[in-house]
Amino acid sequence: MTHSEPQQPPDQDERPEPSSRSNEPDQEGSDRQWRVLGKMVGTAFMFLGFLQVFLSISGGFELSGVVAMLLYFCGLAIWSNAVIEQPLLRWVVTVGAIGVAIGFLQFGEILFWHKQMVFWGTAVLVLYFMFNEPKNPA
Repeated sequence: MTHSEPQQPPDQDERPEPSSRSNEPDQEGSDRQWRVLGKMVGTAFMFLGFLQVFLSISGGFELSGVVAMLLYFCGLAIWSNAVIEQPLLRWVVTVGAIGVAIGFLQFGEILFWHKQMVFWGTAVLVLYFMFNEPKNPA
C-alpha cells in the first residue's frame, strides 16, 4: 500500500530551468529602462531646442547662438536611438543628427530656412508617430 515515490501535482511537473530564464527578465527590464530614459531625455532636449527655434520664428528675432540647434539635434540622436526599431534607419538618423549638430557648431550661423526646416521636420515627425500604430505581436 505504500509507494516509495510520492506523487507530484501535475502543475509542478513542467518546471522551467532556472538558469535559462533568470537572466532574461533582468536584461529585458534593463533594456526597457534605458529605452524609456532615452525617450524622456531625447524628448526633453528636442523640446527645449524646438521651443527656442519656434519662439524665434514667431517673434521674428535671431537666435543668440547655436545652443538651441545643438540641444535639438543631440536630443534627436538620443531619441532616435531609443525609439526607432530598424537598425539601419536608427543609425542613419542618429549619425545624421550628430553630423548636423557638428555642422552648426562648426559654422555657428543659423539662417531662417534652417529654423523652418527644424520646425516643419518636427511637425512631420510628430504627425508620423501620432498616427503610426505600433504592431503588436500576435
